[in-house]
Amino acid sequence: MRHLKAHRKLGRTSEHRTSMLRNLATSLINSREERIVTTLPKAKELRPFVERAITLSRRARNLSDDDAQALHLRRQAAGFFHAGNNAVVSLTGRRGQLRPERTAGVAALRRLFNELGERYKDRPGGYTRIFKLGHRAGDAAELAIIELVDNPRELEAAEAAKKRAKSSKKKGSKKAAKTESTDETENADQSE
Repeated sequence: MRHLKAHRKLGRTSEHRTSMLRNLATSLINSREERIVTTLPKAKELRPFVERAITLSRRARNLSDDDAQALHLRRQAAGFFHAGNNAVVSLTGRRGQLRPERTAGVAALRRLFNELGERYKDRPGGYTRIFKLGHRAGDAAELAIIELVDNPRELEAAEAAKKRAKSSKKKGSKKAAKTESTDETENADQSE
C-alpha cells in the first residue's frame, strides 16, 4: 500500500529537496517575468509549495485590523524561503560599498505580502500555471515553465487582444457602412 507517500523524492535527501523547493519558490516570486523554466516533476512539486505561501499572504491581506495574526501569517510564510545571513554588518562591503540590505528570501517575502497578496486577494487558489516545453537536449528531461497567473505581461496581452478586436469591429462596421453606401448609390443609379 502506498499510504503517506504524497510527494516526489526527486532523487534528493529531504533537506536538499526542501532547500531546492525554497530556492525555486524564491526564484519564481522574485522573477521579473514571474515565470521560471525547470523540469516537469520539480514544477509539479513547486506548485503546492508556492500556492501555500501565496494563500498565507492572501489571508493576511484579507485581515482587517488584526496585526498579531497578520504577523503570525508572515512568519509562517517566511518558512517557505531562506532567511539569509542575519549576522552581516552593513558597513563591511567590498571597497567601502554598502552591502545590499535584503537577501533574496527576504525580498521574496516582502513582494509576496505587498504585491501578490493584493493581486490574489479575491482568488480562491490556482495561482500558478504549468506549461510543458518538451524534452531537454542533453538528458531528455521533460522541461516545463511554471508561472504566476494574472501577471502584468498576461494582462497587457489581453488588453492588446481587446484593442485588436475593437479595431477589427470598427473596420468591419466601416466596411459594412461603405458597402451599404455603395449599394445605395448603385441602386440610385439603376433606378435612374
